[in-house]
Amino acid sequence: MQDAPLKPFRFADAAALVRAGVPVAMVTIVEVKGSAPREPGIRMLVTGDDLIGTIGGGHLEWRGMAIAREMLDAAAQGEAASLAPDATRRVVRIPLGPALGQCCGGVVQLAFERLGPADLEWLDAVEAAFAARRTVTRAVPAAGPVRHAIDRTPLPTLPAVTLHEDGSWTDLLAPDEMHVVLFGAGHVGHALVKVLGTLPCTVHWVDERDTLFPAGLPGNVVAEATDTAEAVVDEAPPGSYFLVMTHSHALDQALCERILRRTDFAYFGLIGSKTKRARFEHRMVEHGIDPAAFVRMTCPIGVAGITDKAPAMIAVAIVAQLLQVRDQRLAALRAGAPATQRDGGQPGGSESPAHR
Repeated sequence: MQDAPLKPFRFADAAALVRAGVPVAMVTIVEVKGSAPREPGIRMLVTGDDLIGTIGGGHLEWRGMAIAREMLDAAAQGEAASLAPDATRRVVRIPLGPALGQCCGGVVQLAFERLGPADLEWLDAVEAAFAARRTVTRAVPAAGPVRHAIDRTPLPTLPAVTLHEDGSWTDLLAPDEMHVVLFGAGHVGHALVKVLGTLPCTVHWVDERDTLFPAGLPGNVVAEATDTAEAVVDEAPPGSYFLVMTHSHALDQALCERILRRTDFAYFGLIGSKTKRARFEHRMVEHGIDPAAFVRMTCPIGVAGITDKAPAMIAVAIVAQLLQVRDQRLAALRAGAPATQRDGGQPGGSESPAHR
């Protein structure tokens, strides 16, 4: 396995590996009983010398990689026909006890799929559905073609997987809950993209100056140079996480007004101080924004307690806050309650580092 930083799992990477002719297996946690490192629906990709994603690390992940590579080796040696259906698809029960040197005490069922050209149909359908913020249901038999259907399930939606007695399974695939729209390609913007590029999210990075975007962006980041940033606000999908930190206070304010006219975003953070917030609120009232909307604007941004103003420190504080909101939304979803942003400032009443 290479020593590069671990990449998060993405179906797009699975499709790319298949198209490149790289032998690859997908490992999915399809059932958990008791305590386990990760939850059902978590996936990783395994090749002969690489790993994308993680099912929790430790001996469970090591065992999962070993089984996946056994399947890949069998196919490479021309044994697939004699091992079918196990050579392409199988489910393995793994107790998390002394045999693995773990004390979790739970039991995990791992599903293994050796991916090939026949899987490109559903892999491409998943990418198209995710781009449209739609969900996909897969029906995976023990052998034979995978069936899929694009759903209209409202987002955010929790990924789900059901293991059946015959060794088949059904899973609901949902796009990443965090769709971040980041305005501004300054120092903090660059630092944010480095962190967000390692997380299960999608990022739409916007600035007027295309020369500020670096080469080699993470796979989950799309950069757009435009002088009509307000239109990007209108086009963002419901449930977006907006971050505003451009080079211009005038543009910041215009974006604030545009965002606050929406009622369907998950989070809106404006970089700046309490003084900047007060000035913006005063001007926005003059422009017809209802003061009641200001509770949905977080400024200053970033979790409390981190006071260092270095760009990397600010980025970590901001991402930590985004993850807090994400987890609150997912917890509310599990409980069947609505998830809305009611922040209005800084959790805990302390200053964040994101002042400007």
